[in-house]
Amino acid sequence: MVAKISVGSSLFGALSYNQNKVDEQQGKVLLSNRMFESEDGNFSIRRCMECFDMHLPADLKTEKPIIHISLNPHPDDVLSDNQLADIAKEYMDKLGYGNQPYMVYKHEDIARHHIHIVSIRVDDTGKKINDKFEHVRSKQITRELEQKYGLHPAEKKQAADRPELKKVDYRAGDVKHQLSNTVKALVGSYRFQSFTEYKALLSIYNVQAEEVKGEVNGKPYNGIVYSATNDKGEKQGNPFKSSSLGKSVGYEAIQKHIKKSAKDIQDKNLKERTRRTVGAVMKSACSREQFITDLKGKGIDVLFRQNDTSRIYGVTFIDHENRTVLNGSRLGKDFSANVFNDLFTGSRTLATGNSKAEMQEHTQGNNPTGHLSEGTGKAVAGLFGLLSGGNDTPPDNSQVPPPKKKKKKQKRIY
Repeated sequence: MVAKISVGSSLFGALSYNQNKVDEQQGKVLLSNRMFESEDGNFSIRRCMECFDMHLPADLKTEKPIIHISLNPHPDDVLSDNQLADIAKEYMDKLGYGNQPYMVYKHEDIARHHIHIVSIRVDDTGKKINDKFEHVRSKQITRELEQKYGLHPAEKKQAADRPELKKVDYRAGDVKHQLSNTVKALVGSYRFQSFTEYKALLSIYNVQAEEVKGEVNGKPYNGIVYSATNDKGEKQGNPFKSSSLGKSVGYEAIQKHIKKSAKDIQDKNLKERTRRTVGAVMKSACSREQFITDLKGKGIDVLFRQNDTSRIYGVTFIDHENRTVLNGSRLGKDFSANVFNDLFTGSRTLATGNSKAEMQEHTQGNNPTGHLSEGTGKAVAGLFGLLSGGNDTPPDNSQVPPPKKKKKKQKRIY
């Protein structure tokens, strides 16, 4: 179990962060200590603020009276709400906050359920609670709780599962050793469900993997060769057979890992965190570049695959938070390559097409459903509006307007 402790001055900020999870049905209140519930049994930010204010004296001896703690069990630990509440209570008691008012929230927004605790770190006189060697004591407490509840030693496991990897650098030499270390570390810590997703993961570390098929003495065989690349994805130097790097990165081992990954992703619902994060960024990103940058800031790399005409035909997300690689289609139809093609290249295609035929090719030929996305539909409507002088109805170019009839001159009688 990993504990993270932060201190600050904003009680509202800490409470609203957790209450937002509750309001969005991504969290719940597990436990409260020395707090008053409302009549309906629920907790609101206003009610919590009032309760904490009752325990905060006017004369504070510290500028940061608020403490916010998160307790993160190992992903393989499955704990009930009662167990999580008991763990939170024992942790606070041992850390010296057992008599303080505090709120315990369970967060369910990612597959690894965890808890957050909000409390105050001053006593009734305004004096700061003893925080000497607080982080050291916290580690000791989490180790004791791991033993008591039979939990995985998350800190050691996390260090092994989340290596700090660097890109393979062909110029640095000893490429075979670099490839072996990088590929083994990635296979040991990331989940992927296809060879395409595996290749996408390797590519961001300047590694290329290729399947090799053939026959030896009449028997078919399958293998993998690995190569170093530059930042443009161009191969550098000679490739290496997987057997020279290690059995754990060979064809059969990768196929077994793919099957195991598929089961883990389904059983632990690992797609949800990625889907929610990508969906939120899609709503706010104004360009492809911003989309990539914003996702990277949330721990997700995105790779687009394009053809010679710059059409996006594939997208892969690499979520470094839950160590999962997912093609866009696995997240749902709203995250498919067609959606991103319309989102990032649709406006440019329309801008170059001045004919109705070109617009139909873009809106139907490039979209198997034949439906327009909201952004594309608006662009088409706007373009038709310009062509027809502001009328929202698309002009019918198949009908040629009849020629105007000449008025007959009337003979004047004198």
